[in-house]
Amino acid sequence: MQVPAPFEYRRAESVDQALDLMTRLGSTARLVAGGHSLLPMMKLRLAVFDYLIDINDLHGELGYIVVGPETVRIGALTRHRELLESAELAAAFPIFADAERVIADPVVRNRGTLGGSLCQADPSEDLSAVCTTLNASCVIRAPGGTRTVSMEDFHRGPYETAVGDGEILTEIRIPVRERGSSAYEKVERRAGDWAVTSAGAALWLNPDGTIADARVGLAAVGPNTTGIPAISQALRGRQPSEDAWQEAAALASRHCDPATDQRGSADYKRHLAGELTRRTLRRCAQRIEG
Repeated sequence: MQVPAPFEYRRAESVDQALDLMTRLGSTARLVAGGHSLLPMMKLRLAVFDYLIDINDLHGELGYIVVGPETVRIGALTRHRELLESAELAAAFPIFADAERVIADPVVRNRGTLGGSLCQADPSEDLSAVCTTLNASCVIRAPGGTRTVSMEDFHRGPYETAVGDGEILTEIRIPVRERGSSAYEKVERRAGDWAVTSAGAALWLNPDGTIADARVGLAAVGPNTTGIPAISQALRGRQPSEDAWQEAAALASRHCDPATDQRGSADYKRHLAGELTRRTLRRCAQRIEG
């Protein structure tokens, strides 16, 4: 039977209280909201600590989606279900609805949170790839104030983030740009599973129809979710076309670093990275035109 190591339970009723607890308890404490990643690790004793701080009561402070003309702000305790059901978010960034439909199952989506997904920092995690694709920033709060870091700086390695002892991820901010759209594709062994490979894409067009910018974020093909600047550089100024998507696919395959495991060979995952990149960019263009 899998049983966690002994720990003491605390329940925070505000962000300030959670920060106070984290500051006093330091590295001996962990935060829990949905718990669908943390609790299994505790049962396997891959995560062992003295205190567990429950922050579910902070949903009133940190569970929100605000779609503005220049920025979308999403609270770190926003549930997967809320991301899936937000019509405003889907209109601004359809990639969220694409991804949420293939994340786990309704039980997980009802409890799991955006912040928990990002802080888990699993290289196969869907929403990390989504936020990388959208050039999101992460707001981290400490007792002395807040700081904002890019997704590239937020994830420092597998299961490691920029959030330090005594700090909490409170918000994700995504810039809004005109004439753009986004999409997500995932190959999994069974419904709701971790990705064999997944790809997110975002595309923006100039008034003349040429590509103003493009971003691709991959998951499950390296130690971190991976953004590929070479794709952005290659596509800017070009007409949306199958030739452009093919070049982006080749770059995605070349710039990822998958490992052979029970989900598939490295060569298979490279092939998927390219094919899913092609599909998502094509869908972005179709969404803008349609």
